[in-house]
Amino acid sequence: MTADFVKELQWRGMLHSITPGTEEQLAKGMFTGYAGFDPTASPLQIGNLVAIMLLVHLQRCGHKPIALVGGATGMIGDPSGKSQERNLLSVEEIRHNAECIRKQLGRFLDFEHGTNAAEIVNNYDWFADIRFLDFLRDVGKHLTLGYMIAKESVQQRMEAGISYTEFTYQLLQAYDFYWLHRNRNCMLQVGGSDQWGNITAGCELVRRKAGAEAFALTSPLITKADGTKFGKSAAGERIWLDASMTSPYRFYQFWINCADADAGRFIRIFTTMSREQIEALEQLHASAPEKRELQKALAQAITTTVHSAEDYRTAVEASEILFGAGTTESLRKLPENVLLSVFEGVPQFTVAASALEAGLNVVELLVNGSVFPSKGEAKRMIAGGGVSINKAKIDGPDTSVTTDMLVAGKYLLVQKGKKNYFLGIAG
Repeated sequence: MTADFVKELQWRGMLHSITPGTEEQLAKGMFTGYAGFDPTASPLQIGNLVAIMLLVHLQRCGHKPIALVGGATGMIGDPSGKSQERNLLSVEEIRHNAECIRKQLGRFLDFEHGTNAAEIVNNYDWFADIRFLDFLRDVGKHLTLGYMIAKESVQQRMEAGISYTEFTYQLLQAYDFYWLHRNRNCMLQVGGSDQWGNITAGCELVRRKAGAEAFALTSPLITKADGTKFGKSAAGERIWLDASMTSPYRFYQFWINCADADAGRFIRIFTTMSREQIEALEQLHASAPEKRELQKALAQAITTTVHSAEDYRTAVEASEILFGAGTTESLRKLPENVLLSVFEGVPQFTVAASALEAGLNVVELLVNGSVFPSKGEAKRMIAGGGVSINKAKIDGPDTSVTTDMLVAGKYLLVQKGKKNYFLGIAG
């Protein structure tokens, strides 16, 4: 084992609750532990990263991680942390989402090598053929109604109303733990602190039905220093671990823009950097906070893991273009989808392709595109060196804008001053 799992989580600020005896059992040798993932959406989102990193550290410490995709329980929905019942998905939708999640987890866990290679299971495989009466007789009798109602996840929903469907969720999750204990020798379940009730129900079922010990460990729920919910951008958009849902550029921006008060916590939780590396970065950051060394290291590590090193480099280049350090050459290197992602929301205007073929006077372009309200103002700004097209300054009001200046054969990036961008689209 490369490290003590519990101590590793403690210094990273990832330990919230743990059942007695867990640490002693882990010290005896390789342990099998699991975390569950809800397949009600095809990609995972950054709110799932804590559970993923629990499995990552479990594996790095020499233990065997199992990722359970809730193909069956996902058809019901966990009431924990929810104010209302979710929409139920079809079997086909759940299967599709589970396969997508399987691919995403492969970027974090090693499924191929060693005795502690990670494994993925889908609880639909064992729930699909269980008959209702058999389940009630063999499982339901082991957990009392009082025990189930006392769980915090149920109590929080009692006033608003909780259906029998969601009420039974903890029983199903408990059976997952029992099944994995019996068939995979799984002794530990990990998850967020809001899952404590469901996880300990599993421990109880293993104890009562199998007469064996099982253990639970949870991490704190992550919040931002400013009190806003972790997992969403400043604009309120959810951050996904899938490029089709959240572009690598926007993913990178989420991490590079995190507050100083959050960066130290996040780099411990969401990367595998050593304590020595992180403390060295914190010293650098403290001596020159404006350089944002912590945020840069965090954004590089997590963007590279979730996407790729190439996506990370492209995101950095795109950021340099947006914030003034880019060049025409670097702009032309950007893939079209990245360009549009970077400048999403900036004012756009259309310019006739035929006019560009003949050569369009830059002042005409700027006024017709509503970059400036008048030719006089456009000329004054040009004279002061305050207008650029495709990151190249316009030398004079007689400059012609031509087709060969188009980026990706379609776009003109107009910059007025330091921060005002406009996107011209040839059509």
